[in-house]
Amino acid sequence: MRIHDTIQDSIVDGPGLRFVVFTQGCPHHCPRCHNPETHDPNSGREVSVDDLIADMQKNPLLDGLTLSGGEPFSQAEDCAKLARAAHDMGLSVWCYTGWTLEQLQTMPEAAVLLREIDVLVDGVYIDAQHSFDLKWRGSANQRIIEL
Repeated sequence: MRIHDTIQDSIVDGPGLRFVVFTQGCPHHCPRCHNPETHDPNSGREVSVDDLIADMQKNPLLDGLTLSGGEPFSQAEDCAKLARAAHDMGLSVWCYTGWTLEQLQTMPEAAVLLREIDVLVDGVYIDAQHSFDLKWRGSANQRIIEL
């Protein structure tokens, strides 16, 4: 799996204490993106899903896993394996994507990951709709969807 980075104990990427995986590679290239260094699919580093699971298991205080990016759906199978492991540990799974749920539902390769997500934050980041008053999202067009 190609990732940009991980955070072992985030409190800003969903509720509670979360293990965050920032996937590498994003087709959306949103202007003023929060993580522009994740856009290039050839950057970042390769990490096995098993190594990420082991890192996640090191923290017994975690409430959940958050998949962010980059674009997690560009690596749907690996992200789904990680999400299944999180569920096996009793953790919730959040996923941030630039696609809308409706777009993802037309992409057969997205189904494997959609089945493993508890909460989807969807939609591209639109700088003109940015507000610091929004909880868990960057712009007002983005939705928080319980799956």
